[in-house]
Amino acid sequence: MDLLKLQNGSDVRGVALEGIPGETVNLTPETAGRIAAAFVSWLSQKTGKAADDLKISLGRDPRLSGEALAGGITGALLAVGAEVWDYGLASTPAMFMSTLLEGMDGAIMITASHLPFNRNGMKFFSREGGLEKSDIRDILQQAGELTLPDRREGEVHRKDFLKDYAAWLVGYIRREAADPDDHDHPLRGTRILVDAGNGAGGFYASQVLVPLGADTAGSLYLDPDGRFPNHAPNPEDAHALEALSQAVKEQQADLGIIFDTDVDRAALVGRDGSPVNRNALIALVAAVVLEKYPGTWIVTDSITSDGLTDFIERQLGGHHHRFKRGYRNVINEAIRLNSEGKECHLAIETSGHAALQENHWLDDGAYLVSFLLTKMARLRREDRHLEDLIAPLQHPREAQELRLKVRAEEFAAYGQRVLDDLKEFVSQQEGWSLVEPNYEGVRVRCDANHGDGWFLLRLSLHDPVLPLNLESNQAGGVQVMKEKLKEFLSRYDQLLWPEE
Repeated sequence: MDLLKLQNGSDVRGVALEGIPGETVNLTPETAGRIAAAFVSWLSQKTGKAADDLKISLGRDPRLSGEALAGGITGALLAVGAEVWDYGLASTPAMFMSTLLEGMDGAIMITASHLPFNRNGMKFFSREGGLEKSDIRDILQQAGELTLPDRREGEVHRKDFLKDYAAWLVGYIRREAADPDDHDHPLRGTRILVDAGNGAGGFYASQVLVPLGADTAGSLYLDPDGRFPNHAPNPEDAHALEALSQAVKEQQADLGIIFDTDVDRAALVGRDGSPVNRNALIALVAAVVLEKYPGTWIVTDSITSDGLTDFIERQLGGHHHRFKRGYRNVINEAIRLNSEGKECHLAIETSGHAALQENHWLDDGAYLVSFLLTKMARLRREDRHLEDLIAPLQHPREAQELRLKVRAEEFAAYGQRVLDDLKEFVSQQEGWSLVEPNYEGVRVRCDANHGDGWFLLRLSLHDPVLPLNLESNQAGGVQVMKEKLKEFLSRYDQLLWPEE
């Protein structure tokens, strides 16, 4: 099998269980073990340490295939001589933190984030952070050529590291909240609900919020369950957000928190039940970041709104830099800006992936929420709320996302031709203009008489799809833009406009 087919950006992803028609298992315990052994080889080359001197931590989310994959990985790690620390149920960010707090040389997390129950995957960390796409490609190439040595017997060290990671977050919040009246319980008197979606994030309610004094009664789906029976563990999922919104209103809670399966993403629900995600979440985090680091640059993905730019730059005095979709893309761009002397402290996607410079550029949903809770605790002493910080944010009147399927075999080349032709088409349209600089796809500004907003057509990172995002400040504006775009896109017989 060509293991390169398991690459998904800077992760490994595959089908680990039967159960969905047409999806054949391609990530087995044996395959996962070979990939883990190749990671040890890669890490040995990177650090200059022999495999026998490397300490590797291993964690997993609650997926049904996780335990079997962990067994294959553990056996392979022992076979190549590495020292193995099995953390059991863990979050992806906690696994990276094991390299800093526990002295691990590398870490492996078994997860497929929010994907269906039959999928699984692997994420890798060194002490420098998450691996890049090129690193994953190298590891998969090595794994495809690897012959594992006979299994060695060795001790597997076991530890509940999630408990230590939670305690670290508690200490961070207590320190930053700096409550002069009750240092240990800065969230006393609050009711905060957590929806873990039956993923790994349930610990945040019992091991972080409760020790800080919060009441978490009414929280949802805290028990790990790899079938994910209640809703997709995804902060972008409308059903998931609606369930938490209803719970917040029923419980008259101060805040709702929702995590994805492996807790590297998060979103919020405000006191009135309104979702604080996508542009609103970015605005909220930016407001707290810019108070702490005035004038900093904020890097986001490409589909953020014009209202967000106005909020960051005019209301907060920061700089908004749109870049490509993909959490590694926005993180690496933030690091690049800093190297050029443009101070940057936040890289964040509309999906809920957010990385702060102060937290080693790690996209960590639990740290992100903790960062915001320290501000929430301080605001309460002024009888104010987190939502107050984003009251000036202007929301579009209409917004829509469509996914146009590309049926051409060479879908990337076909899609790129569509984008190149679109630029020429836009140049001939009254009231439309290309947005520059622009780092992904074709972004177009539409004046008040021709849609009153913007749209972005781009190539999907992984799929044969052209996602189309549209926003308008007037009723009917999105339809105006769509009708004009249909006129253009109807020329392409390998492009399928979705049913609405």
